[in-house]
Amino acid sequence: MAALSEKGDAHAHDYHITILVSSMVNAVVFGVGAVAILAIPSLDAQAKYPLPAWIALTVVISPVIARLLAPRVRLREHPGDRPHPGWR
Repeated sequence: MAALSEKGDAHAHDYHITILVSSMVNAVVFGVGAVAILAIPSLDAQAKYPLPAWIALTVVISPVIARLLAPRVRLREHPGDRPHPGWR
């Protein structure tokens, strides 16, 4: 029963970490896409269309990427919790 409680706590921490990491991921992904859109001359001329689309896409994609990163961030602080020995 105790293992179940610890597993639940780990998932709760993953969700909190996901929320925190999501904003950072959003900033990086948006910045990379915005620079790419503004650096390509054909897209720069029509930037009023791809930039809002990119903003919407980053808002949708950022939580997904953050959810994939959250367990790795948590495991960095607690190496004994690693699911597979040898991961770094």
